[in-house]
Amino acid sequence: MLRKRSVVLLLVFVMVLGACQVPTPPPAAPPAEKPAEEVAPAEEEVVTLLWAFWGSPQEAATHQRVAEAFMAEHPNIKIETMVEPWSDYFTKIQTLWASGDPSVIPDVLFLWPTPRYAAQGVLENLDPWIEKTGYDLSDYWPALLESAMWNGSVYGLPRDIGLEVLYYRKDIFDEAGVPYPTEDWTWDDLVAAAEKLTIVEPSGRVKRYALGMEGGKYQLWVGQNYGSILDDMRNPSRCTLTEPPAMEAIKFFADLMNKNYAMRDANLAQAGGDTAVFISGQVAMIIQNSSRVSAFNEAGLDYDVQVVPIPKGGQRAASAGGAAWVMSAASAHKEEAWTFLSWLQSKDGGQRIYTEAGEILPALKSVAYSDLFLHSGKPPANRKAFLIEAENAKVGRFGYFDEWGELNGSIILPGMQRIWAGEDPEVVVPEICEQVDAFLAEHGYPK
Repeated sequence: MLRKRSVVLLLVFVMVLGACQVPTPPPAAPPAEKPAEEVAPAEEEVVTLLWAFWGSPQEAATHQRVAEAFMAEHPNIKIETMVEPWSDYFTKIQTLWASGDPSVIPDVLFLWPTPRYAAQGVLENLDPWIEKTGYDLSDYWPALLESAMWNGSVYGLPRDIGLEVLYYRKDIFDEAGVPYPTEDWTWDDLVAAAEKLTIVEPSGRVKRYALGMEGGKYQLWVGQNYGSILDDMRNPSRCTLTEPPAMEAIKFFADLMNKNYAMRDANLAQAGGDTAVFISGQVAMIIQNSSRVSAFNEAGLDYDVQVVPIPKGGQRAASAGGAAWVMSAASAHKEEAWTFLSWLQSKDGGQRIYTEAGEILPALKSVAYSDLFLHSGKPPANRKAFLIEAENAKVGRFGYFDEWGELNGSIILPGMQRIWAGEDPEVVVPEICEQVDAFLAEHGYPK
């Protein structure tokens, strides 16, 4: 009995002891790994380009729209603009280049004439960039790219083709009972219309001229008559203005002024230029490039355009030239500069915006032949006149050699101004050619 009781007590003791023990906690879970810190992607560096151009406040506003459109597509490139009036622009740019300070020299700029500056070594040769990116040069008008080339290489991409057409005031033609110009008009037709459109008061004061045309555009007539300023506009040896085709064209233009059919060049400039006299009705016609379209549309003029009349048996000889976008050789951001420059000259980039603004005849044929240019819904109605002239554009308005600017500015243009002021071409032109020939010989031409 005692043995049984002892067993019972032992069992009770064991149970009590088990109840009193603190349970062993389960093994702790391994500490959670600290999450890796998220690394924010590095912000892409923003490169700033300085973009220089000349122009009116209206043109500057269009350039700004272009810059904003580009930056929206390329947030890593910021465009800062530098705008100067035409009269100050080139002096300012030359001063910046002369400083040698890359921080103030524009990366991309508007320039004319490109060969002159390429010869000075301040422009980037674009051939490697064109080859690297496969940029298409085949879309440019005939001979246009040559105006931005030097020594066989491309140094600029022309924004537009600066050829002229004949603008005419339809309301003035209607008032004078003169039929509108046609594609078949010759120099004789122009003179016949000018006789009826010109109004000279009894006092001798000209109330209205038929034509307002800048004297510097005289080569248009010369080229139409198969003449030339020099025997070779790339590597000349002599002046050819005294030869019959050129002399006939110069006399034709001079006679228009001498008969009061066309405003003298100095009078045209004093009156505010061809835009002002066309808007005011002081002239019935002007011969000018596409840059006047926006001003005439804003003024609400009743006008249209036509191809420029040519002599019987002559040819269309529009100028294959235009100011170009170029890259400075001093740019520290050439990759980005090329991105911007080539975008300016793309169908969906700058070419589209400038064309929509009505300020250019596009350098790219595909844009010019599109509805964007041909069927903009705005005057002039006969926009195909620009295309006809562009398809026939030729080398000849200017020289493709380094000293052309000096030769033209110091000898040829001052001499021609004497003719536009009323002096006899038979006397003045031989004097011009004598000086031109001496200049070419002094500078080692032909080379």
